[in-house]
Amino acid sequence: MASTYRSDLFAGQVALVSGGTSGIGAAIGDAFAAHGATVTVTGATTREVEAARGRPGFAAKEAVVLDVRDVAAVNALVGAMPRLDLLVNCAGTLRRGAEHDPATFDDVVDINLSGTMRLCAAARPKLAKNGGAIVNTASMLSFFGGGLVPGYSASKGGVAQLTKSLAIAYAAEKIRVNAIAPGWIATQLTAPLQEDAARNAAILGRTPMGRWGLPEDIAQVVLFLCSPAAAFVTGAIVPVDGGYLVA
Repeated sequence: MASTYRSDLFAGQVALVSGGTSGIGAAIGDAFAAHGATVTVTGATTREVEAARGRPGFAAKEAVVLDVRDVAAVNALVGAMPRLDLLVNCAGTLRRGAEHDPATFDDVVDINLSGTMRLCAAARPKLAKNGGAIVNTASMLSFFGGGLVPGYSASKGGVAQLTKSLAIAYAAEKIRVNAIAPGWIATQLTAPLQEDAARNAAILGRTPMGRWGLPEDIAQVVLFLCSPAAAFVTGAIVPVDGGYLVA
């Protein structure tokens, strides 16, 4: 996908992308690096991190293991960074069906919502030094319910409200806080749905643009939200869904 932006858009800036070892997060990390940023991506396990490092086209400077449930680990990672300008929270989980168990529900919310807050809080002092930007990952399920994924839906609704609240709280420090709400994106996570003829037809039938989104579609919007072009944009939840939300 051709970029809209100059290759030096983020030259000299440092970006941290949680959940950046695969899927949408990996596309975002690669896009930042392609536009001049020094990028660190995180994954939940050593296996994820090693796989990311071995991926053709891997462009981040570093890939590290981070459990976003571990506040000490979050603080240590961010604290060790000499500078931070851009934070993208992509770390997340979904456990279809199992989330009706309260313990599983709690864990999903801890990762998706509380993990986002932990990274925002840890990054705030460094982002304030240079007027940085945060982009969180909401979802179509920030707007809809999901009968099989109550924890995921609740957490993503929470991410949307957290984004709005932190946009207000951080504005005086020149930190902008926005979120993207991806629609149906072609990743490994959604592969079973793409391969299910009935579900695939239903999704495409509801999507006015008539295709699955690509991780790169999301990455381009994240670049915009972190760029000077979005200097007066904060507290926004931006659907990147091919029109699914309005259909």
